[in-house]
Amino acid sequence: MHTILDFITNISWWMWIVAVLLIIAIRDIFFNRKHTINHNFPLVGHLRYLLESIGPEMRQYFVANNREELPFNRIERGWVYASSKNENNYEGFGTDRNVHEHQHIFVKNCLIPFQMDAAHPNKTDNAFLPCAKVMGAYNQRKKPYRPASIINVSAMSFGSLSSRAISSLNIGAQKAGAYHNTGEGGLSPYHSHGGDVVFHFGTGYFGVRTKDGNFCMDKMKALVDNNPFIRAIEIKLSQGAKPGKGGVLPGAKITPQIAEIRGVEIGKDVLSPSAHKAFTNIPELLAFIEAIADATGVPVGIKAAIGKTEQWEELAALMVSSDRGPDFITIDGGEGGTGAAPPSFADHVSLPFMHAFSKIYKIFQHHNLTERVVFIGSGKLGFPAKAAMAFAMGVDCINVAREAMMSIGCIQAQVCHTNKCPAGIATQNKWLEKGIDVPLKSDRAAQYFKTFRKELIEITHAAGYEHPSQFTMQDIDMNVDDGDLTKTLEDTFKYKKTPVPFSCAQDLKECSHLGGSYK
Repeated sequence: MHTILDFITNISWWMWIVAVLLIIAIRDIFFNRKHTINHNFPLVGHLRYLLESIGPEMRQYFVANNREELPFNRIERGWVYASSKNENNYEGFGTDRNVHEHQHIFVKNCLIPFQMDAAHPNKTDNAFLPCAKVMGAYNQRKKPYRPASIINVSAMSFGSLSSRAISSLNIGAQKAGAYHNTGEGGLSPYHSHGGDVVFHFGTGYFGVRTKDGNFCMDKMKALVDNNPFIRAIEIKLSQGAKPGKGGVLPGAKITPQIAEIRGVEIGKDVLSPSAHKAFTNIPELLAFIEAIADATGVPVGIKAAIGKTEQWEELAALMVSSDRGPDFITIDGGEGGTGAAPPSFADHVSLPFMHAFSKIYKIFQHHNLTERVVFIGSGKLGFPAKAAMAFAMGVDCINVAREAMMSIGCIQAQVCHTNKCPAGIATQNKWLEKGIDVPLKSDRAAQYFKTFRKELIEITHAAGYEHPSQFTMQDIDMNVDDGDLTKTLEDTFKYKKTPVPFSCAQDLKECSHLGGSYK
């Protein structure tokens, strides 16, 4: 008798446990919109947050410290996560970074920081930070554009990223006054939620291609005419992850929607060649840029990873002799990398941002072209101190990709190329992407941009300036591991940044609409 009662009692306990687990699973699947991992992996997902909560202690004693992980260490990821949630992103008890390591940077602060008066725009908006330059102003484009934010979403395609991830980033960009680069996958409905857009295309000409894969100017013109939120066009020559290498979009990944957006056939492999068909040399590239600008009226720029510089010298010389050229240039560091690539390319082909940008800037400075071009930097620059360094070197804006992904929930699983992204971001798996709550994640993306700008402004003021465009090469020191211990950026890279025309932030506010258009 007792055995039977014990058996029934044990069954009842197990039933209670199963019932509780079932309730948790139902809650995770149908009602949880704050945690993508729990939604996509009910019950099991809770283990991830449990392990994450004790992760610093586990690594401190058993694995690695907070600064050793790559591509982004825990301190960097933690800062993005906290910033996007508007939580406390401070660290206590001093830095745990080795400040004597090679290439560590130091921003020189002033004895008396910059002081804002009562009418200063940052008094009412502590994240107000538009670009000091205007794209297309020198070349007198019909629709010049001043980016309302110095930090913006870098090129990431729909197809590589899920529809909900793209929507979150676009709405987040709109809320933060930033622009959203489409990536080379074409303009999708998910890029069309109100954020300013930079339309980006590569050798596949997706969205603006003929049936045989060539560039179609009529489609480009119609695209800009029908979508007035397209503020600029970027021609991708190469990217940091795999410069000079084409790609294949497998037919199995081409859904009817992706086929329509990209202008390709359903179920058929699509080749993106390593080089453009629309031009084969620098004079033809320059003519191509001008033709697109004339047809659309918007600023046109180029994006490239940097290796050899002979053709850049040719481009600069032609810009001087013809008095025309790209309105903006995006320099992508070799450490960038949302695109999947063979390790041989990702690890070794193209220069990291600091070396790449300094080489190109010096060429354009030598030809007195720096004031004509808006320089955009990308490649792990989504942190205020690194951005200060980039501005001191001569950038006018920065684009962020992986940092933006982290703001909407990326956990650096590094499985972007497998279609199995656990956070639902770099995947077309409908189940996984359902875990992304677009309103919540767009708020977090916007908050990341605002927090970033706020902290960059604070660093700028600490250095005695009003706007980061005023940083000079003398304002940043870098450990170079020689007898001098540190050198300024000017001494390290052997040039002086050309001063950027800037009067005051109030003037930027009065001469621009933060929605994107410029008057």
